[in-house]
Amino acid sequence: MPSLIDIRRRVRSVRNTQQITKAMKMISAAKLRRAQERALAARPYAAMLQQMLANVAEAANQSPDAGSHPLLATRTEKNVLVVIVTADRGLAGAFNTNLLKLAQRFVNENRDKNVTFEAIGRKGRDYFRRRDGKIAGDHMDMMKQLSVDYADGIAQGIIDRFSNGEVDSVHLFVNEFKSVMAPTLSQTRLLPIQVPKSAAPVDYLYEQKPEELLGSLLPKYVKGQIYGALLESIAAEHAARMTAMDAASSNASDMIDKLTLHMNRVRQASITREIIEIVSGAAAQG
Repeated sequence: MPSLIDIRRRVRSVRNTQQITKAMKMISAAKLRRAQERALAARPYAAMLQQMLANVAEAANQSPDAGSHPLLATRTEKNVLVVIVTADRGLAGAFNTNLLKLAQRFVNENRDKNVTFEAIGRKGRDYFRRRDGKIAGDHMDMMKQLSVDYADGIAQGIIDRFSNGEVDSVHLFVNEFKSVMAPTLSQTRLLPIQVPKSAAPVDYLYEQKPEELLGSLLPKYVKGQIYGALLESIAAEHAARMTAMDAASSNASDMIDKLTLHMNRVRQASITREIIEIVSGAAAQG
């Protein structure tokens, strides 16, 4: 049975840990608000760009001079690029684990293909590096330097590799922000682009030829997808870490209560034992 000193030391240690988890929860809650606003603000732009792309693609297909854009080229999938967006740090519950499991399942289903990885975030890079995965590129400290230019640089490298025929398809894995309680795992084929169908076609008046306008919209669409994915991942990470730290703080409180109760019982048993020894000694002398 542990002594009172050991139990007090354990209670003090758990209480110090609880202070850390509470502080981390408050930091994530403060950062979540801004990250959530940025992610939600980017969604209307992405939806409008998708609608415009659908309308322009429909007009381009009707043009007699329509040609095939490199980002629309469908090839036999021999070389596959997996773009996975994870966090640089842990302590976020199952935020990284669930996404890595989804990506690993995809890799297992495509063992007959040459799969390479574009890792955005340290957790994804380390995971596949330990499993001898081919890391084509890695991008760390995303939260510190996220901007449109940063996302465009990542997207342009992916576009160039696909256009040059180095990869035949690109798949994006990311945690999308759904609510504070839990993110949504997302797996989408980024390239070749699957042009969406327009629900409500708009008859634009084109200054350029539709196929020329489509050629300039397609790279912007890919860059918008990457930038939106990074924003969604950051918001989802803060939400997951805030939830995990809240649960950790609650568990620490429960543990402190149990240790305190156990400590009181040990102290009471010690007092009772001392009283018995005193009474027994007094009786022996009498």
